Amino acid sequence: MKTESILMLLQETAEEFINPRFRALSAAQIDEKGPGDLVTVADREAETAITRVLHDAYPSALVLGEEASAADPSILRGFEGAEHAFTIDPIDGTRNFVHGSPDHAVMVAELRDGLGVRSWIWQPQLEVAYVAERGGGSWRNGQRLSREPVAVSGSEVIAATSTRSWIGQQLGDVGPLHLTWVCCGVDYPKLIEGAADLLLYGTPLAWDHAPGALLVAEAGGYVGTVEGQDFSPQRSSAGLLVCGDRSTYDRCLGAAAALIGQ
Repeated sequence: MKTESILMLLQETAEEFINPRFRALSAAQIDEKGPGDLVTVADREAETAITRVLHDAYPSALVLGEEASAADPSILRGFEGAEHAFTIDPIDGTRNFVHGSPDHAVMVAELRDGLGVRSWIWQPQLEVAYVAERGGGSWRNGQRLSREPVAVSGSEVIAATSTRSWIGQQLGDVGPLHLTWVCCGVDYPKLIEGAADLLLYGTPLAWDHAPGALLVAEAGGYVGTVEGQDFSPQRSSAGLLVCGDRSTYDRCLGAAAALIGQ
């Protein structure tokens, strides 16, 4: 499928299954996969619709959906060795969605031999689309994106995390951690646009981070693990550093690893 066709798939799926439920969910349409881990009827229906189209278009590819893998963990095990795969996060930021915040997104990433090659982030309430292609750049609503090195924007590094227990803690010499937008589909674009210079996450899940990681890398940023490796969606890690440039990653790696290891 063409890159534009997959973006349209996300937009049409959101229009059919997500937008009608925004600020209109009943209690019966909200469930928990685990304590505090919310899922809605919109998540499940949107993922099913996207999965069906990708399976039809790419019958040999493995499709890893967040909700499908929660029901069948063997899908995640198959993903780890897949030569061609897609990840789907039907509503990234489900808690935000449930509580009426527009900070949520529909996300898909395509991987070949473990590397992200295309990714899509659609923010349906904000009507903003982010698309990235390996070697082809990152784009916001058709406008190319680039992230200036952190040093260009000044000496202060704006660091953020979605792990609430880390809020306020010092990350080496860059200052305290602030709260992100608690949605990778918003966090990663915000970093490119300069609202943050560094994002720190605990154990990364492929559907959360594969789309944004390619977007940031193609815009000039860097995404690496707290073990000092390039991020790979198919490889497990204790934590992830998303930075405006490689030098900021190198500067903060030790402090991030120490914080996660506490």
